[in-house]
Amino acid sequence: MKVNVEETSIAGCRIIHPTVFNDDRGGFVELYRRDEFVAAGIPLEASHQVNLSWSVKNVVRGLHFQWNPRMGKLMRVVSGEAFLVAVDLRKDSPTLGKHVSRVMKGDPGNPDVPLEFFWAPESFARGFAVLSDRAVIEYICTGSYTLTKDESGILWNDPSIGIDWPVKEPILSGKDSEAQTLVEWLAKPESEVFRVP
Repeated sequence: MKVNVEETSIAGCRIIHPTVFNDDRGGFVELYRRDEFVAAGIPLEASHQVNLSWSVKNVVRGLHFQWNPRMGKLMRVVSGEAFLVAVDLRKDSPTLGKHVSRVMKGDPGNPDVPLEFFWAPESFARGFAVLSDRAVIEYICTGSYTLTKDESGILWNDPSIGIDWPVKEPILSGKDSEAQTLVEWLAKPESEVFRVP
């Protein structure tokens, strides 16, 4: 397997394109191979958790992050179509508050739909919006999720971030609809944990 890495406008966020083998019988792909991902700069050697999320059209989840333990996420759309986004939370970063987004599709076995992963390091808030009738999204996490005071979120439509969400009437959880702004997060002492390595 050879993974091709596409750099984005923010250092650290990457799009990963694994090699897919298709023929008239079907296809095969190595979704994760430790040596290749580590060589590509994706630190999944200590992955702790694999999540699967399914949502209906217009659902927006995020922007979520966790700092104890820290959690990077390798995300992919298994089926359907979704808009994935990551926001830089590193206080000393030249791209603080900037975001990377990508519309991704999942249709296993369809050679016309590329298989892609979206890597967002631990110092980024992540979220997505579902564009198809239904979408299934998988993410491999570098830390274990905790329902504690050590995780939080940023308001999905914070105007200081300026994400152009392709969903006009989002379906949100109560927690996401009442999340803090980036400015409010940056005023908290916990925000010091996210720094450029």
